[in-house]
Amino acid sequence: MAQRLIRAMWLVGLVVLLGVASAASATIEVRDFDDPQLARRYTTLTHQLRCPKCQNETIAASASPIAADMRERVAAMLEAGRSDREIQDFLVQRFGEYVLYRPRLSPRTWLLWGGPFVLLGLGGAILAWRVRRRTTPRTLDAAERRRLNSLLDREERP
Repeated sequence: MAQRLIRAMWLVGLVVLLGVASAASATIEVRDFDDPQLARRYTTLTHQLRCPKCQNETIAASASPIAADMRERVAAMLEAGRSDREIQDFLVQRFGEYVLYRPRLSPRTWLLWGGPFVLLGLGGAILAWRVRRRTTPRTLDAAERRRLNSLLDREERP
């Protein structure tokens, strides 16, 4: 019975080890460009584009097949002489604005870009209103004045 348990543990360990080794071997390919400027542009672009499958990973870091296809297209378009804007436009047309980590400023993204400033201004206005309301002295009505005077009279008497 103990031997079966030991064999099962070894088998599980081996499967885990093989899984880790296969994940580690699935490294992302390295691109070699003749022009160092193209290599820099490739690196910059692949770090600015989001993988549609992985959602919060760049295509440079993603091991998904769609990210590999996107990297391949970026490299081919760079070698064909396309500008960074043309490459981004192509990928946005194919995958949508979501593919850009920094969405462009357009009427559709005004709230995205301006929203934090609007919220910050609104929060500042509310904070200023509350502080001002607390620091503005208010007059006591007759009942409050009588109660205050009675408390003060009690304090003055030993």
